[in-house]
Amino acid sequence: MSWKKFASLAALSLVAACAAGPMAPVQQAGLDPSDWPAHRSPTPVDQAMETRIANIVAGMTLEQKIGQITQPDIRWITLDEVAQYYIGSVLNGGGAWPNNNKRSTVQDWANQSAAYHAAAMRSDMAVKIPLIWGTDAVHGHSNVSGATLFPHNIGLGAANDPALVERIGRATAQQVRATGITWVFAPTVAVGENRRWGRSYESYSSDPALVGRYGAALVRGLQGRLTGDGDVVATAKHFLGDGGTFNGVDQGENRATRAHMIAVHGAGYYAALDAGVQTVMASYNSWNDVAAGRDYGKMHGSRELLTDVLKGRLGFDGLVVSDWNGIEQVPGCTKDHCPQAINAGIDVVMVPEDWKAFIANTVADVRAGRIAESRIDDAVTRILRVKMRSGLFQHQPAESRINGQASALDVRALAREAVRKSVVLLKNDNAALPLRAGQRVLVVGSSADSLSNQTGGWSLTWQGTENVNADFATGQTLLAALREQLGEANVTYSVDGRGVDPSQFSAVVAVLGETPYAEYNGDVRFPAPLQHSTLHPADLAALQAVAGKGAPVVTVFYSGRPAYTNDLMNLSDAFVAAFLPGTEASGLADVMLGGRYDFTGRLSFAWPGSACSTGEDGVVQFARGYGLGYAQARSVGALPTPATPMTCPVG
Repeated sequence: MSWKKFASLAALSLVAACAAGPMAPVQQAGLDPSDWPAHRSPTPVDQAMETRIANIVAGMTLEQKIGQITQPDIRWITLDEVAQYYIGSVLNGGGAWPNNNKRSTVQDWANQSAAYHAAAMRSDMAVKIPLIWGTDAVHGHSNVSGATLFPHNIGLGAANDPALVERIGRATAQQVRATGITWVFAPTVAVGENRRWGRSYESYSSDPALVGRYGAALVRGLQGRLTGDGDVVATAKHFLGDGGTFNGVDQGENRATRAHMIAVHGAGYYAALDAGVQTVMASYNSWNDVAAGRDYGKMHGSRELLTDVLKGRLGFDGLVVSDWNGIEQVPGCTKDHCPQAINAGIDVVMVPEDWKAFIANTVADVRAGRIAESRIDDAVTRILRVKMRSGLFQHQPAESRINGQASALDVRALAREAVRKSVVLLKNDNAALPLRAGQRVLVVGSSADSLSNQTGGWSLTWQGTENVNADFATGQTLLAALREQLGEANVTYSVDGRGVDPSQFSAVVAVLGETPYAEYNGDVRFPAPLQHSTLHPADLAALQAVAGKGAPVVTVFYSGRPAYTNDLMNLSDAFVAAFLPGTEASGLADVMLGGRYDFTGRLSFAWPGSACSTGEDGVVQFARGYGLGYAQARSVGALPTPATPMTCPVG
């Protein structure tokens, strides 16, 4: 199906879904949005609520309004400052914890939340406005020690199970509410188009239709009824086109045509908006429609996209939040000063450290006429609307029955199920899998006993680095899971496979993979080739130490992107793409041992067949949708291994 036809069908379905009521007005500002699907918010207008909001805004000073749109990080603001500056929201960035303690308890988090709420309530405002706390719970409540972590999105996409994702959203929401937090910066609805991108694992698929189904499912799971004990506010991110930047550069330039942007990168947002998502996060990237000669610039500064398209054509009546210091990337702006971003439609500005200067600068901008106070009023109105819809004015977070309950973090059974469904069997020559009870197994590879490699980025810390197994306070590595299911005496572990005779074992399990990374640091910059064994030579060495030496070799591969691994596959009898399964590798052991469970995961991205192939249009070894089960006896055999170039060619 052509992208143009996809866009047309998407638009028709959305228009039909909205036919029960009037469409949102379109505000023209240089952009003709007639080919964006017209949309209306699914949340009915509550006129009594709107009147109440208008009265509150009318009674606020300019400083109070600016405080509401300002979002500092918890590391750089005190409780007294929350009250003094009328702060509307805070966040904990990756690697931020109460009292700067990585092992803070659930009660520590809940206490911090209650303290922030109390601080906001003791301001001198005529009407006290509760504070909302946002967090990156992108695969479970991933910043909290002891929380069960789910597979990252790339793995969940392989499960092709939106109902599973909705249940994961529900469980994640309850984890988050246990810590007193009520706002989650998820789901990511990016359509990943280039595996060089360091956030590829945050994309469910290169298929926009699947991304749409999953985005809507996670929003439903996270938000529930919005006002329940276990409900949180969700965020669709990053608007717009972050998965399609040129050469996969994070925060770079998307050069898509208008039709491609609408049909592909817009798909997740149409679905999330239909599901009632209350917040949208702007993207760092820019958009330059090279074919049409139209450069829209940085998303954080684009009124055409944030206001005319998102809030106008698409009818979004929630709030738009910036990314971390995202305003700084708008030309002419700094971390603490960007009237263009506010005029463009940013409602909540994430200024983690420099928030005091931001408040002073923004107050001055309004008084000088660089920002109309009506734009500030609109932003505050949207903020109050989300706070009221989510019940913050009715019930403080501490009133939830889940608040402070450490048991809410434990959802291991669901995560184990998610792992079973999300891993993909790419090769199984000579029935090397399943393993069987009573077999003696040699396990090799540095990832076998590493929760860091198993969980990847956005796990306790921003990049997922600087962690040891004990920091997670829960979870099971694959080595531990195999020992549990095969028996301690039947499993021997050697990190590098040296000095061990594989022929003395029934099978070898090699657990290989990438080390953790997140945005920016995870990019593989052009023109470097993307061959795993080149980037991680120790993995190749460990596999070479055991391959062809008397026992079948089963390779389990952890990665945040589809990886070129033909050389590794040729040294393996079976090969499992496990992506980043999270804390519960027991689910992986479940399917490897066979009997009760089969491999049902199917690739949601094409698997590359060369070191320079970056997406669906390069050399593909396994197409999207590929995956084996035990009933399929297909032999993969030897795969081509062309010489890896020093640099990849242009084009």
